[in-house]
Amino acid sequence: MNNEHKTRVAFTIATITTAAIISIIFTVRRRTRRKQLESSSNSCYSHSEQKPQCTFKRVLADNSYTPFKHLSFNASGSNDEKGSNLHPFEAEITALLTNNHQPEIELGAKKLEMNDSYVWVDTEMQLKELVDVLSNERFFGVDTEQHSLRSFLGFTGLVQISTQQDDYLIDTIALHDSMEILRPVFANPSICKVFHGADNDVLWLQRDFHIYIVNLFDTSKACEVLSKPQKSLAYLLETYCGVTTNKLLQREDWRQRPLSAEMVQYARTDAHYLLYIANCLIIELKQLDNENTCSDDKFHFVLEASRRSNMICLQLFTKEIEASPGESAALSLYSRHQSNQGSPSISDETQFLYTVRQLCTWRDLMARIHDESLKYVLSDQAIVALASQLPASHSKIYNTIVQTDVNAETGLTSFIPSPSPVVCSHLSDISQLLANELVKHGDIYSVILQKCLGQKGSCKLNIFNYALLVNSNLRPTLSYKHSSLKNPRQHSRKASRNLFVKKFSCKSPVYHNCRIFANDGRLLCYCDRKKLEWYLSRDLAKLVDEEPPAIMLLFEPKGRPEDEGNDFYIQSKKNICVGCGEGNHYLRYRIIPSCYRIHFPEHLKSHRSHDIVLLCVDCHEAAHAAAEKYKRKVASEFGIPLYVRRVIHPGQETEKLNDEGGVSPLQLRSAALALLNHGPRMPLNRREELTEIVKRYYGGREISEEDLESALQVGMRPIERRRYEKKRGVSFKHSTGNAAAVPEGENHADCAPRVSNVDTLNVDTLNGSYANEETRSGDNRQDDSGEPSLISDLAVDKATSNGNTILIKTTDDDEDDHDEAVNVDESLNRKQQNVVSDLSDSRDEESLRDEDSTQAKHHSKLSLLGHGPHGKQVVDHLLKEYGEDGVREFCQRWRQVFVDALKPRFLPGGWDVKHRI
Repeated sequence: MNNEHKTRVAFTIATITTAAIISIIFTVRRRTRRKQLESSSNSCYSHSEQKPQCTFKRVLADNSYTPFKHLSFNASGSNDEKGSNLHPFEAEITALLTNNHQPEIELGAKKLEMNDSYVWVDTEMQLKELVDVLSNERFFGVDTEQHSLRSFLGFTGLVQISTQQDDYLIDTIALHDSMEILRPVFANPSICKVFHGADNDVLWLQRDFHIYIVNLFDTSKACEVLSKPQKSLAYLLETYCGVTTNKLLQREDWRQRPLSAEMVQYARTDAHYLLYIANCLIIELKQLDNENTCSDDKFHFVLEASRRSNMICLQLFTKEIEASPGESAALSLYSRHQSNQGSPSISDETQFLYTVRQLCTWRDLMARIHDESLKYVLSDQAIVALASQLPASHSKIYNTIVQTDVNAETGLTSFIPSPSPVVCSHLSDISQLLANELVKHGDIYSVILQKCLGQKGSCKLNIFNYALLVNSNLRPTLSYKHSSLKNPRQHSRKASRNLFVKKFSCKSPVYHNCRIFANDGRLLCYCDRKKLEWYLSRDLAKLVDEEPPAIMLLFEPKGRPEDEGNDFYIQSKKNICVGCGEGNHYLRYRIIPSCYRIHFPEHLKSHRSHDIVLLCVDCHEAAHAAAEKYKRKVASEFGIPLYVRRVIHPGQETEKLNDEGGVSPLQLRSAALALLNHGPRMPLNRREELTEIVKRYYGGREISEEDLESALQVGMRPIERRRYEKKRGVSFKHSTGNAAAVPEGENHADCAPRVSNVDTLNVDTLNGSYANEETRSGDNRQDDSGEPSLISDLAVDKATSNGNTILIKTTDDDEDDHDEAVNVDESLNRKQQNVVSDLSDSRDEESLRDEDSTQAKHHSKLSLLGHGPHGKQVVDHLLKEYGEDGVREFCQRWRQVFVDALKPRFLPGGWDVKHRI
C-alpha cells in the first residue's frame, strides 16, 4: 500500500508539473506574439525575415493571376521568351508511345548497397560536371523534395539523382537560377529517368525550372500493371530491399541548410534503390510476357507499364486561378459551417457568408504578397471563428485566433505560429474587414495592394509579388459586396451560379479509386466504396488492402479489361473538372445526351462510365451549349424535329390541317394554368388572349373549366400531376400494370383490357411514332435534362394508318371518357419555331406508316416537352439503317463534339474519342 501511495503521489506531481510547464509555454508564446504585434504595428515582418526563396533572381511561376507560360522554341531553335501553353516535347513523348518503347534497365542480380559517400552539388560547375556524367548513362533514378508551408505555390528544395555508381543531392535553392542546365539530359529520349509516383514531380520540375521529362519509367505504374497489393515506395523498399524509412521526414523543412543526417539518409534512400527496384519490376513484367506468349490477344506487360509511365510526361503544370480570389475556399468553409451549425437565420447567414468571403479574399492576397501558404497566413478554423464572433478590438481578434488554433492543433499545424507574422503585421486590416470599413473607397484588391505594395506600402517588394503590380490590369475583383451593388444584374448572375454550385455540385468525391482484383491478382477496375461493400457483404470477395481499399474476387469474372482493347477502366481518376482542372466543385456530365442513350440496346449503355465525366459549372455550361447546338444539327440531318410542335384535341384532326390549327403544348399548358388560377382577376383583353389559345386546341369551340383542367395535363410531368391532384383534392389511378398486358404481336383496339377513365391520345409526328421506350410499370424514365419524362404512362390501344397518326389510350383525371389528342403539324412555319434551320425527310410516307404500326406495339412514356421522342426516333433510325455500328459511330460523334467544345486537358488516362463499347 505504501508503494501504491507513493506512485499516486508521484503521478499527481508529474501531472501538475506538466500542466504548469504547458501553461508557461503558452504564456511565453502569447507574450512573444504580443511583443511582435507591438513592434510590427508600423512595418511588415517581411522586411526583417530573409526567406531562402528571396535569393532567387528569376522565377517562372510568380504569385500573380497570370497563367503559367511553358517553355517554347522559336524558328531558330532557341528559347522563346513569350512562352506557350503547349508541351515543348510532345512530339518526342508521342514517338515513344507510338513506337512501343521498352525501358532497358539491367543491373544484374546484385543489390545496390548504400554506403556513406554521396556528392553534394551546390555550384554551377558541379552541376555541369553532373550533366556530363548523366549524358553517358542509359538510365538514372530521380526524386524531389518540396517545401510548401512558407511559399504560396511551393518550390523544390532538393533533387536527388542516383546512378549505378553514385548518389547526387542537388541544392536547388543555391542553384535555382542554373537548374536549366539539366534540361537537355531530362529531355533526352535515349536516357530513361526512373521515378516513383512521378505525377507531381513532373509538374514541379516544369513549374520551377522548365525541365520536362522525356522517357520515364514509373515504378508506381509498374506496380499497377503487376497488380501489387500496394504501390507505395515504402512497400517496395521493404519488399525488395529490406529497407524501412520514416515517411514523416517528408514533411521536414527542406529549406534548411545544412540538412540533418536523418534528412540526408532519407533523401538518398528514396532515389538510391529506385534503379534496383525498377530492374526487379521489369524482370517480373517480362516473365508475365513470356507466360502469355500463347495467347492470341497478348497483353504486353512491359509495354503497358512504359506507356502508362510516359503518359505522365504529357502533363502540364497550370496555376489555379479563380475569377474571384478565395471564393472557392469561402464557399467550402460556409458549407462546412452550415453542416456543423445547422441553418441560421437569413440575416445571420448573409453576414457570415459576407465576412467569410472578405477574410478568404484578404488571406489569398496576403499569401500572394508575402509568398506564404494559405494555412500559414490564417487557418480555416480561425476564419470561421472570426466570422462567427466578429470581435471588435485588436486584442479580441488576437485572442480569438490563438484560442481557435490551440484547440485545433494537430500535426504540422502545431509548428505554425498563431497568429502568424502576417496577421500580426496587418491586424488592422482584419479589424477593418470585420467592421466593414476596409473597402469603403474601392475594391478589396486595390485597397490591399496599395497598402502593402504601393508607394507608401508597408510590405517588401520581391520577385514573387512584383507581378501583382505589373499585371494589376488583370486583377480579379470580389464577387460579393455587402451593399451598394454597382451591377446588380451581374451580381444576380454570380449569386445564381454560386447557388447552383451549392445545390447541384457533388457533395462528396465521385471517384473513391477503390480497386478490384481478379482471383489471379490482375487489376480489373477502379470503383467506389459502395460496390466494394456489395461484393464483401455477399462473400464474393475478400479485402486485401485497407488504404486505399482493395478487394480480390473469389470467382472468375466474366471479362477482363484487356478484353476491351483499352485500359480506361483500370486507371485511377481524379475528382477534378476534366476541362480546366477545377477541384473545388464539379458535376457529372453525360457526353452522350440521355435522350439518345436511354434508347440504346442494353449492352451498349449499362455500367459504362467512359462517357460520364466531371465538369465545373462553367465548363458544364459550355459543353451543354455545344450539345444543344449539335442536337439541332442532328435534327436537321435526320429530319427529326426536337420537339412536339403542336397539339390538337381529338376530333379536330379529321378537318383539313393548316398553319393556323393547334397550339404548342407549353403555350397551351401555361394558358390553361393562368386561366384556372387567375382568370376572374385578369384584365379582360389578357383573359381573352389566353382563352383564344386554349380554344385553338379545341378547334375554336367554347371551353369550360373542365376543358381547362384537361388541357392543363397535356405535357404535365408525373410529379406535377401528383402535386396538382393533391392541391385540387382529386386522384387519378394509372393502370400501367394492365397496359403491360397488351400483346406485342397484335395491333387492334380490343387487344388491351379496358381501363376506366381513359383518353384517346392522337400523336401525329413528322416522320414516325413518338412512343418513347418500352418500360416497366412504375418505372420513371428520364429525358435529356435528367428529369422524369413529362407525361404519365401511356398504354397502346390501337393504331391507325391515317397519315402519321397513332391512337393510344391513357388514363385521365376526368370521370367521363373523352378524347384528347396530340397532333404534330409538319407544315408549321420554321421561322416561328426557330428550332432547326433545315428539316428534310428522305423517307417516304409508306415507311413512316410502317414505323407507326411497329411503335404502337410498345408501352411507352411520352414527353411532349422534352427531347425524348426525338432521341427515340434517331436511335431507331440508326439501328434500322446501320445496326449497332451506327450507334457506336454516333457516340464517337458526340465525343468529338465534347472535345472540340472544351479542349479538355484533364481527361482520365485511356479515354478515347474512338472508344468502342
